[in-house]
Amino acid sequence: MPAAGGGRAEPGPLRQRESRQLPGRPAAPPAAARPAALALVTILSFASRFHRLAEPSHVCWDETHFGKMGSYYINRTFFFDVHPPLGKMLIGLAGYLSGYDGTFPFQKPGDRYEQHNYMGMRGFCAFLGSCLVPFAYLTVLELSKSLPAALLAAFILIFDTGCITLSQYILLDPILMFFLMGAVLSMVKYNSCADRPFSASWWFWLSLTGVNLAGAMGVKFVGLFVVLFVGLNTISDLWGLLGDLSLSLVVFGKHLLARVLCLILLPLALYMTMFAVHFTVLNKSGPGDGFFSSAFQSQLIGNNLHNVSIPEHLAYGSVVTMKNLRMAGGYLHSHWHLYPEGIGARQQQVTAYLHKDLNNLWIIKKRYSDTADLSDPSSPVEFVRHGDIIRLEHKETSRNLHSHRHEAPLTKKHFQVTGYGINGTGDSNDFWRIEVMSRKAEKLIKVLRSQVQLTHVATGCILGSSGKTLPKWGWEQVEVTCTPYLKKSPNSLWNFEDHINPKLPNISLDVLKPSFAEILLESHMVMIRGNSGLKPKDNEVTSKPWHWPINYQGLRFSGVNETDYRVYLLGNPVIWWLNLVTIGLYLLIAVSTAVALKRGVQLTSELKELSGVVLCGGAQMMLGWLLHYLPFFMMGRVLYFHHYFPAMLFSSMLTGITWDTLLKFCAGLLSPSTTARKVYGGGFLSLFLLIVYRKHPHLHEPAFTEVIHRTAFSEIL
Repeated sequence: MPAAGGGRAEPGPLRQRESRQLPGRPAAPPAAARPAALALVTILSFASRFHRLAEPSHVCWDETHFGKMGSYYINRTFFFDVHPPLGKMLIGLAGYLSGYDGTFPFQKPGDRYEQHNYMGMRGFCAFLGSCLVPFAYLTVLELSKSLPAALLAAFILIFDTGCITLSQYILLDPILMFFLMGAVLSMVKYNSCADRPFSASWWFWLSLTGVNLAGAMGVKFVGLFVVLFVGLNTISDLWGLLGDLSLSLVVFGKHLLARVLCLILLPLALYMTMFAVHFTVLNKSGPGDGFFSSAFQSQLIGNNLHNVSIPEHLAYGSVVTMKNLRMAGGYLHSHWHLYPEGIGARQQQVTAYLHKDLNNLWIIKKRYSDTADLSDPSSPVEFVRHGDIIRLEHKETSRNLHSHRHEAPLTKKHFQVTGYGINGTGDSNDFWRIEVMSRKAEKLIKVLRSQVQLTHVATGCILGSSGKTLPKWGWEQVEVTCTPYLKKSPNSLWNFEDHINPKLPNISLDVLKPSFAEILLESHMVMIRGNSGLKPKDNEVTSKPWHWPINYQGLRFSGVNETDYRVYLLGNPVIWWLNLVTIGLYLLIAVSTAVALKRGVQLTSELKELSGVVLCGGAQMMLGWLLHYLPFFMMGRVLYFHHYFPAMLFSSMLTGITWDTLLKFCAGLLSPSTTARKVYGGGFLSLFLLIVYRKHPHLHEPAFTEVIHRTAFSEIL
């Protein structure tokens, strides 16, 4: 029996079917019934997803993010998001093709769309969400060769309120799950072509698997889970081929190269192409500029660094911004707000801010305040040199960059950094030594190019960004500290970005143009850091992974802002608990089957066929569920209920396979043909009725009352 996901050239139990029927077992449905069943589940899926799609006619939950990002693509405005760009690009394309002009602000949930055309974007997501049902049907049909099993899996997804709700709004989830299910279906299809390798159909399904892997990764980073799923299947497949002594090493090498080409190189090429299109389309300055390096920002039309000339060398009296060289480290920033009581000295806050802002501007001054007025056009220019001791005065508040031995707010054993003084007059704790950290000695400080380090003269500590996000009293900006540890790292390195000094000649910034590889690497580092720092929004209930399979707690999509239309994301509890029970039932059946085969128990060819379905098809679905669920227990970021839905797809397909196998086995124990048919048919009819019948109220209706609260346990009472 081949391993789960194996694709050996010799026929296996899933690929070579015996013509004999189990005594009393229902006959296989005619081939003509399968297209009819596919058409039925497809029509039901589209009808359920497109029903009342326009309601509510206001922004729901994360539509405020992804609808806005679709608008950014239409307007070609650069933004930052923690996810790769494909999903948002497709949303923007759907809006553009449907006539949406990209002018709706998407400010907050509850904002009414009024005359703006939002149906194209919702319709696109609903279309992809509707495709999940036929994909699941075809996948289960291919793995089990059973029409009832495929129909059961399809009906589970058709009648689950959670899947319906998640597909009806402008979100990334239906797009992600479309590519995920497309990759699984394509993988199963090319496995079924293993007895005719290198045929046109084999190449088609193998290539389509790679395309869908690129799509899943291009929507969200959790698409890595399906990449791992297909990768494990491929390793099992190649391991089986390596053990086939009828294949020469040359043929095995062709198999290996084909998989490298279609499952590694093709997805990588498509993935990088997505980013190339992303950076080409978003060529205008926008709210995401500050997350990226100065060199990257100089490519954005409208950015203050684009096609401009600025003074090359730093001089006293210059007005500058300082950007931390840590990925997404932010600009050195201050504002009028003070540190709260109990957080070091109650002085003005100094943080790192990821966005362009007037509070990022600092004036470079000499050590002592009795220097000449450097703004006087007649005064001589004096350049800042490596090793100089300087003061940095905050332009908006006229307070100096300051440090002392009070502990930093978040990072223990680091010193607090504040703004101190009045009109630029402070004390000796305002003095910093500026040093150029480069291999070759540089006397002058070059804007954008020189990597500098600021050492506090009084304490010897080094100014840096810890990368930690401050609480709400710090406006959730990044902590700036002065570290006594003298280790060189990007956290403690800065470059000067904006530079204003009318006395100095300017140079062009074209020499700073980064390569595509540099932009690609930088964007991924910024996304990864942003993902790990996600925090829940106001009035939003997060959840834990153990909540999800039991449908313990849903997610409010609409209704916070006293609207008359409330939407709550919650699965059909009957379906979700059936899936959960089935996982335990499958493990029991799989272990029993594996033990029986290991002990050499003699099975009929029909029972061997069923064992192949359990240990091959069922094992693949079980593996998919584990890979899309267990990693969330190890994640430190904020988690929501909707993160479970990719795993729920696998558990639903596993339910179809497991109950079909169990009912066939029970029917096979009954010798009278009519009794066996009644047991098999009655069992499936009971399951279908259980899935379709719902006593709880619909989760998507006007004036929906707060019946659905923290738990779903009351739903079926």
